[in-house]
Amino acid sequence: MNHVRGSLLSIDVGEQAAATVAIDDERSSFIGGRGLGTRLAHERIPFDADPFGPENRLVFTTGPLQTSTMSFTGRMNCTGLSPLTDGLLSSNAGGYLSRNFADTGYAAVEITGVSDDLLAVHVRDEGVSFEPVPELADAEVSRVSAYVENEHHLGEDAVACVGPAGERQVRFASIMTTEHRTFGRGGLGAVLGAKNVKLLTVAGDSRRPVDVPDVTADVHREAATSDHIMKRQGTTSVTELANELDALPTRYFSEQSFEGAASIGGDAVESKKYEKGTCSQCAFACKLPTRDEESGVETEGPEYETVMAFGANAGIDDVVDVMVSNDLCDELGLDTISCGDVVSAYLAAEGEFGNAELAHDLVEKIAYREAEGDLLAEGIDRVHDELGVENWTMKGMEFSAHDGRALNGQGLAFATSNRGADHLYGSMYEQEYPLVDESEALDPEGVEGKAAPLVASENHNAVRDSGIVCRFSRGFVTDERLERLLDASLDRLLEIGARVIDMERHFANQRGRDRRADEALPYEISGLADELDAYYERRGWNADGTVPAERVP
Repeated sequence: MNHVRGSLLSIDVGEQAAATVAIDDERSSFIGGRGLGTRLAHERIPFDADPFGPENRLVFTTGPLQTSTMSFTGRMNCTGLSPLTDGLLSSNAGGYLSRNFADTGYAAVEITGVSDDLLAVHVRDEGVSFEPVPELADAEVSRVSAYVENEHHLGEDAVACVGPAGERQVRFASIMTTEHRTFGRGGLGAVLGAKNVKLLTVAGDSRRPVDVPDVTADVHREAATSDHIMKRQGTTSVTELANELDALPTRYFSEQSFEGAASIGGDAVESKKYEKGTCSQCAFACKLPTRDEESGVETEGPEYETVMAFGANAGIDDVVDVMVSNDLCDELGLDTISCGDVVSAYLAAEGEFGNAELAHDLVEKIAYREAEGDLLAEGIDRVHDELGVENWTMKGMEFSAHDGRALNGQGLAFATSNRGADHLYGSMYEQEYPLVDESEALDPEGVEGKAAPLVASENHNAVRDSGIVCRFSRGFVTDERLERLLDASLDRLLEIGARVIDMERHFANQRGRDRRADEALPYEISGLADELDAYYERRGWNADGTVPAERVP
């Protein structure tokens, strides 16, 4: 089986020391990316660790396909103990960082400990150096990139950093790279900030190539020649479809469709797009560099989830206002989904839906933990009672779009997801809109019989996140091609995916979480309890949603 090459570089920022650790068994068993990151985190983070404490670790990993030139592989993974969900969480970011990381020759780099000084950590193939950077305290992401370029002659594509939100341990702070690309969900930026690490740079000339078949050329050619709407509109192309199906959360989840959807949807975003944008080596080019000439705002995006969170859910129907929110989050280092939902919760509490100026003000206050922003920085799960609003989270994580009240299989996927209310974990919405071939489509109503396709989708996603292959490669990187690329049968790959999910669930179980009681949605779906039984049985878990000890690798 193809897997990532190299050792683990373990960096203790408190001791300002680094050591290499052989991880041959872990690499060969879990491919790379999310699989390898989850295995290392499960082994090396104590079950009783404090997410903000020195014993938590952030594990950065690439996969074997990051040494290729294939489209859809410009991504890398970060895994750690989330301060938002209190469980193991993996997030992967696009852009250009992954291949610079691969050039260091390491399969994985972990950050542990807590530094006394605000640090830049520089990882090179010949070693690690530590640089105090007190002058970067509270620096926005673009200023960090400029500093690295001026002082170290590296581009933004070699940097992973936090903004003010990470330094202040906002529970949904992101780690940013290439300025607008993000390790977004779950607050891993707050973990890096808690370690007093402002930025990480990577560079070298020691890439360890993995032999992959010539199918990469076919994928690249098809990606380049495809006439796909996502090349023009990114994920916002689904906005009006979701709205028509009552699957677009609106006004803090009190409604399921938005009368202003067309003003913030795919056509509106496309009208602000001024050039093509892509990730490393990818010919699909689905990113969204956008600009509004009148206001001068320039950003990348928004994507559909941001359109939901800062648009429909906030009652805001001006695409430029959503662009401003998107850009603020990128500059300050915040997950747009959680932040937008938190802002929407506050607007609901204050009767201020549609107030874009207030929304923008709240984003800045959250990032700096100023005034009411200090409360909102804790996330909806921890503050909903004080705000007097419903708790629209799962396992501590704010909901993404693709409303489970309309797409019931996606509702089931939100319930079972180990990382909370995230649409990409189980991705059942793809089959229920549907965004797939008719032969794979599912009726969005009801959950009976959907445990089986959900388990298959979760396992499949875990494999792709280990490869690492972008989710938008659907239709290009087919199962047959995935088998060839990773040199393993689909059955074997899906078994690895299941083991990754077992480890995530087992870690949470040891912390007293991710049990059946934690999988209650904030709305009713008929038959959900029975389908949860079927889901646990299919996974080989206990009836209470816990993982038997013998299933943990």
